Amino acid sequence: MPIRKDKRIKTILFLSLVTLLLLVPSVQARSHKASLFKYVAGTESMPKGCEGKLEVTGAALVFESAEGSITVPYASISHMEYGEKVSKQVRKMKLNWAIKPSASRSKHEGYFTVLYSQKGETRAIILKVATDTMRPYLAEIDLKTGLTIKSGRD
Repeated sequence: MPIRKDKRIKTILFLSLVTLLLLVPSVQARSHKASLFKYVAGTESMPKGCEGKLEVTGAALVFESAEGSITVPYASISHMEYGEKVSKQVRKMKLNWAIKPSASRSKHEGYFTVLYSQKGETRAIILKVATDTMRPYLAEIDLKTGLTIKSGRD
């Protein structure tokens, strides 16, 4: 009888270990992906492709990365859009672009564009983010700003 019990315990431990090893990579991938926003274009002096997180605070949207942060008060926002590419309307704007937006498309990631005013000048930030990551932000940002995030399709 003791041999059978040892075999059962070993089998349970083995199956538990296999299950754990299969689950850990998917959890890590989801948590790693969840906070990833990339600054890909805009009027701010931020390196292209720098990665960070977007915080929706009580008074502002805040993009934070190791290279710096950008704070956009809700009251200063005039336009927001999210889509597979940056709209032609935004790409053609005559702004003081630090990094000019491209017309490239992305199926699994989208471009979150925010236009706002600072000291009488129109400013822009364009962040690339996975669609699944952006989804929970959409309603909260709509509520905080009182504006609707437009679809970026043209």
